[in-house]
Amino acid sequence: MNRRLRSVICAVALSTTDLAGAAGASSDLRSPVGTWKTIDDKTGQARSVVRIYEQGGTLFARIERTLVPGDETRTCTKCTDDRKDQPLIGLVFMRSMKGVDGAFQDGDILDPDNGSIYRCKLRLESGGTKLKVRGFIGVSLFGRSQTWERE
Repeated sequence: MNRRLRSVICAVALSTTDLAGAAGASSDLRSPVGTWKTIDDKTGQARSVVRIYEQGGTLFARIERTLVPGDETRTCTKCTDDRKDQPLIGLVFMRSMKGVDGAFQDGDILDPDNGSIYRCKLRLESGGTKLKVRGFIGVSLFGRSQTWERE
């Protein structure tokens, strides 16, 4: 009987730990911090896995790995700033995004394919499992959007 009671107590303790972990994971869905699979807005294909992280109260993103065969050793040859000729893997391509009214903005995003830097806005969707990323010049009306999927 004593052994059985211990088994029940252990099972309850483990399930409580699992619930606490699940609650912690769901609270992460309110923030874009984490890893995301980027989806190309033109082809609909996954291109890379990126990590969004917080530094000094603002958000940044770097490329963790590419999903395009042959891009593992590619460098940003078209970049015109300090990222010129840097490897794509590890490249910080989004900088200084600030939280404003439930969205993130006032930073910039680099398109490594053409070296252009755009203003950027981020917005979580679908309960935090998708991230709408909009890069634009001047006003948001003139730009492109991608929807990334949480990894």
